[in-house]
Amino acid sequence: MDLWFHSIRICWWRVLFLMSIFQDYLSSMLDCPPTCSCSQTEIYCNKSDNGRFFPLLALQDTGSNGTSVDIAELFQNISSIHIENWTGLQTLRDVDMELYTGLQRLTIMNCKLKVIQARAFAQNPHLRYMRLDGVVFDCGCDIRWIQLWQQKGEAGLNTQQLYCKNGDSKIRLQHMYIQNCDLPEISVSHSSIQVIEGDNVTVSCNGSGSPLPEVDWTVGGLHSINTHQSNVYWPNIHSINLALFNMSRDDNNFQLTCIAENVVGMTNSSIQINVQFPPVILRLAEPEQRHDTCIEFTVRGYPHPKLRWFHKQVEIQQNDYIRTEMDFYQDYLEGCLTFQNPTHINNGNYTLEASNILGTVTKTVNGHFLVAPDVDEVTPTPSDETSRRDEDTFGVSIAVGLAGFACVLLLVLFVLINKYGRRSKFGMKGPVAVISGEEDSASPLHHVNHGIITPCTLDAGPDAVVIGMTRIPVVENPQYFRHGHNFSNSLLLVTLITNGLTFLYGHTKGPLNHKHEAKYTKTVALQNVMYCKEKCSIWSESLTSNAASLRG
Repeated sequence: MDLWFHSIRICWWRVLFLMSIFQDYLSSMLDCPPTCSCSQTEIYCNKSDNGRFFPLLALQDTGSNGTSVDIAELFQNISSIHIENWTGLQTLRDVDMELYTGLQRLTIMNCKLKVIQARAFAQNPHLRYMRLDGVVFDCGCDIRWIQLWQQKGEAGLNTQQLYCKNGDSKIRLQHMYIQNCDLPEISVSHSSIQVIEGDNVTVSCNGSGSPLPEVDWTVGGLHSINTHQSNVYWPNIHSINLALFNMSRDDNNFQLTCIAENVVGMTNSSIQINVQFPPVILRLAEPEQRHDTCIEFTVRGYPHPKLRWFHKQVEIQQNDYIRTEMDFYQDYLEGCLTFQNPTHINNGNYTLEASNILGTVTKTVNGHFLVAPDVDEVTPTPSDETSRRDEDTFGVSIAVGLAGFACVLLLVLFVLINKYGRRSKFGMKGPVAVISGEEDSASPLHHVNHGIITPCTLDAGPDAVVIGMTRIPVVENPQYFRHGHNFSNSLLLVTLITNGLTFLYGHTKGPLNHKHEAKYTKTVALQNVMYCKEKCSIWSESLTSNAASLRG
């Protein structure tokens, strides 16, 4: 505990020692007035003095040590000045205050101060409080600005009782009235101007008031060539023309300000200058890997140019994988062409095109993202092309053959299903009608009745056979018996045709046209005749009885 206390005491002694050294160094650099006490941030003068000038720190000789000191910074650190009982101080000028740029509080008490110039605090933007106790000004236009500050509440003057002397009488400052003593009024020829780079333009500013104001344009920082022409129109108008030549793009968005100032104060008005110029691409960088891959660019132009991107001379359509992200400034565009997970397909030249109403400019950069995979490129020879065509022809032939084989196989399956699908041994059940009228006949000459009118239900009669929905007359020809023809086989053919047409009619659920009848008659008849030849010995007796019934 004792060691800790001892170390703290040593640290305090060091701090005090360093502060004394710094104060000695500061006092060696700046000489404080004899009736004042000075610190790093304050000048305090409360002793009587008949000096006529505002207290100013004087620079001392630094000797031969060559130490470099920023005097302006030392004055800027002064934030408070207190002056009391200085009977010789009668006027406060702008030169007295211009070095104290960091001044925040000013106190002047019991002094014979009579006038404070209107621009005395022009270089003291941080002044927040001013105390003027016991000060009696001379009534006049020179202190009109103080009256205006008091009315507006500037620097805390609205809480103080200020006086001025008018002859032998003393009146409150707020009651002072001076004719022809007001802030100047100002007017400019344009609120804004828009020109093209290289153009010439003239603007005018008029200041009026009493006393007559001084009028001028502030052209500090203006790049274009300019000339002034001043005209005074008595008693109270001062006009000044500003001619601008060869307007520069660097003056785009420049605020051109006109100032009118008299003893009461200052007023100003500004003109916005807009200079249009064609676009220029200031920067187009190679792809850089960030969160996403970025081709960074900077484009300048006014009006803001429209941007288009091309990859291998083809315009890029913006999407989630390739898109433009940028920010807009006064006459700049800055951003990136952003890629999400680019591959070797994205390699190549990227061209940026920027255009506005005054022109178009392009710039190209090469983008290399990934190395393309190795692919052996083989140049085809004529013999290879011939063999490839032969192989293609052979392949087509095989495909056609397979397709034909598949069609034949499907046709055979269809025939087999049509041939055996109606026999009872395959489990086919349902209403069956045959020509003989016997339900349980073993003959395969039957048809499926789907609940509609079939040819078998029609009355054919002894002299006709029903084919489809048509009654066809049957004429017996004795030559069939004379020449050994088997009439039963012919009648069987007619019956088979009738059976096939009836089956087809039942599946189409409508009358058959002649084309369907001819096609189906040929197919079914051939199938059934072949079947009958194989089973002729079994069915001969049944066919003979059917033929007799048809003749009968």
